[in-house]
Amino acid sequence: MKLILAIIRPEKFEDVKNTLERRGYIPMTVMEVKGRGEQKGIKLSYRGRTFEVDLLDKIQIEIVAKDEDVDEIVNIIAESARTGRIGDGRIFIIPVEKSIKIRTGEED
Repeated sequence: MKLILAIIRPEKFEDVKNTLERRGYIPMTVMEVKGRGEQKGIKLSYRGRTFEVDLLDKIQIEIVAKDEDVDEIVNIIAESARTGRIGDGRIFIIPVEKSIKIRTGEED
């Protein structure tokens, strides 16, 4: 098993979620987070003044998946979240040693 951790633009979340759901990947954990990449934030102009925004709003999606499903899930997320602009996000894949259902004690 692997933990797929994706950090994406908030406006792309519904596209990602709906595409994953249509392909049969329902379970996920979602968090609103703030972060920045290599560009160190962005500059915005408002009423003639320039502001630096250091940490940007992002959505973090966590999915624990079977090893054989990881590539498909990663491709779905990448294709659904891509805008082609800086700040589209990152996907991390982390090994999961064990999973235990709290209700039943069942181990995967």
